[in-house]
Amino acid sequence: MEQRTKIINKLGLHARAAAKIVTLTNNYKCNIQIKNGRKIADAKSIMKLLMLSAPRGTEITIIANGIDESNAMKSLINLIKNKFDENE
Repeated sequence: MEQRTKIINKLGLHARAAAKIVTLTNNYKCNIQIKNGRKIADAKSIMKLLMLSAPRGTEITIIANGIDESNAMKSLINLIKNKFDENE
């Protein structure tokens, strides 16, 4: 399962946002990766996510594969669309 979305929060994929992704994705059994251009990161690893260098406006691709991929994808897309629940 694959879906594209944009990082829309003011600070982009910074440490706090990456930590929220890791916390969320670790609730799912499926493999989840986030791709920015040629860079691919395990969404369950904060260090790998930070290495994506994804500022505001970056279009990313989320790839989920496994038993609960649909729920994981929906949750992750909602987190990103809700600007990682940050007050801007």
